[in-house]
Amino acid sequence: MRYWGQGAALVTGGAGFLGSHLCERLVERGQRVVCLDNLATGRTENVRHLLDHPLFTLFLADVTEEWDIDEPVGSVFHLASAASPSDYLRLPVQTLEAGSLGTRNALRCARRHRARFVLISTSEVYGDPYEHPQRETYWGNVNPVGPRSVYDEAKRYAEALVMAHHREGVVDVGIARVFNSYGPRMRPDDGRMIPTFITQALAGRPITVTGDGHQTRSICYVDDTVDGMLALEGSSEPGPVNIGSQEEVSVLNLAHFIRDFSGSRSRIVFVERPEDDPHYRRPDITKALRTLGWKPSTRLEEGIRRTIAHFMERHTSLAPQAEGTPGDPLEKGDTDAGKRTAQGLGRGGHA
Repeated sequence: MRYWGQGAALVTGGAGFLGSHLCERLVERGQRVVCLDNLATGRTENVRHLLDHPLFTLFLADVTEEWDIDEPVGSVFHLASAASPSDYLRLPVQTLEAGSLGTRNALRCARRHRARFVLISTSEVYGDPYEHPQRETYWGNVNPVGPRSVYDEAKRYAEALVMAHHREGVVDVGIARVFNSYGPRMRPDDGRMIPTFITQALAGRPITVTGDGHQTRSICYVDDTVDGMLALEGSSEPGPVNIGSQEEVSVLNLAHFIRDFSGSRSRIVFVERPEDDPHYRRPDITKALRTLGWKPSTRLEEGIRRTIAHFMERHTSLAPQAEGTPGDPLEKGDTDAGKRTAQGLGRGGHA
């Protein structure tokens, strides 16, 4: 078992949804944190409450370019990547480079500092799976030239690069295959089903379900996902290890659940299903339970309640938007604000 206090934790993509929760948890447990982000899809608002904390640094940099950390680093969590379909389809080359050049640079940092390296990979490496539930030994069914390939193949390459370093014995590594996660700080306009459904329901707009809605997902509350990531970091397990919930639900049932739970009267309408959209998604977490002692504990009802409460705080700004995929008016100009906050920090400077 590893112990904190052996250097800073570097979190690439730390201003994103998942990364910001990880940064927050690390700071809460007394760990020094360097959050590296270029704010392409992350937001300063996600880490604003940490900016004045003496253990936290926001380092504005692109993970695919040259950068360095000028203090001891004990662990590297590599999350930097567009993660939602709308983002990686909008940033296809950047997504591929984050998985290739970004992973290379993050591994170089870990090697230089002799730090534990944790790659936050994804269930998307399984593609549209023929095996159900998916075990880590399953090689997947991925379309290498389809529209989703920019994300799927970036993560598959990242896993291969990490395992090459592991086999050479030059970096202490762990690979977490994270399944669908949700919770507060998801962007209303990120295109994923839960923020889209919640935003549409709260605004009284039609809730858009792709296909016939019978495709399934296993969604894991963000606190549980972070617990799994930290458990992997604190172990000697190289992975890959599935981190996700076994509470499988159809997309249509989830839409009904969110509508009813939010007290909305929105209609549910069906729209075209995206190309290569997986039919089924549920992890086998036997390995996580055996090697990490981890399993999720937050029930779907409680996680959705917390997430809806977060979005309701923003409801007045969401409601006036036109019907369709919602935007995020609270965040207009946030990237510029983030740049003003972090620009020129240099290596290890405090925001």
